[in-house]
Amino acid sequence: MPLWHTLPAEAVIDRLHTSWQGLSAEEARRRLAECGPNLLAEARRRTPLSIFLRQFKDFLIVVLLAAAVISGLLGEAIDTLAIIAIVILNAVIGFVQEYRAERAMEALKALAAPSATVMRAGTTVTIPAAELVPGDIVCLEAGSVVPADLRLLEAVHLRVDEAVLTRESVPVDKIVAAIAGDGLPLGDRRNMAYKGTMVTYGRGRSVVVATGMATAFGKIAALLQEAEEANTPLQRRLAHFGRRLALNAIFKTAPLHPAELALTVGIASVVFWAVEGEKWLRHRR
Repeated sequence: MPLWHTLPAEAVIDRLHTSWQGLSAEEARRRLAECGPNLLAEARRRTPLSIFLRQFKDFLIVVLLAAAVISGLLGEAIDTLAIIAIVILNAVIGFVQEYRAERAMEALKALAAPSATVMRAGTTVTIPAAELVPGDIVCLEAGSVVPADLRLLEAVHLRVDEAVLTRESVPVDKIVAAIAGDGLPLGDRRNMAYKGTMVTYGRGRSVVVATGMATAFGKIAALLQEAEEANTPLQRRLAHFGRRLALNAIFKTAPLHPAELALTVGIASVVFWAVEGEKWLRHRR
């Protein structure tokens, strides 16, 4: 994908095969069929119950549950209750973290603009934001939510609040001129406006350069979904540790007492959630 902020406005229009008058209705329909709707794709939504039950699929938890059963059969009620408490605590902490990630995706979708004002064959029309396509000419004004990733063509005292992306508390004054620099962060690309940000002052005209999952917001959404689906390296190590621990208990002549097993796995779980929690807090800051 071209680095749109480095190109002059006219060059951007040429690369997108559009014009200052916008696309024709027929061309817009063709591009919509080719590129898909301007929406954040979401993996199959999980219910809170399914998220909670997922916490019991980890091999370490299976080992702990087996230890609880053994303790119960041996009549050691205190050990059994201690193991069950560890399992429940682990499940609650895991549920809270995964549920927050699920809600983060919903929050991203809530920031999307419901509609957009565009030029179609020289006429200004309002369309659902989901129907935007690359090459559409979008009109911006104070109070509007940026509906897609845009390269600015005109900017009259235009300021955009980009805090949702960059955490900058002060709205950014926008410009039209090309900006040199391949590795510029989003906040320094002042001739761009990104999906989900808010116009706080002025007005402008722009051209759509990315929609849906190809936007900066879409990339964040993709990372969130990957984080939900993929195990972290620490999770993989703990799963490996759980398998080794179980094999050790089965094949050694003096297997671990269930309470000792629970304590060992419990310590590993505490370490895991402490590391994961610290990472999550650091990200939130």
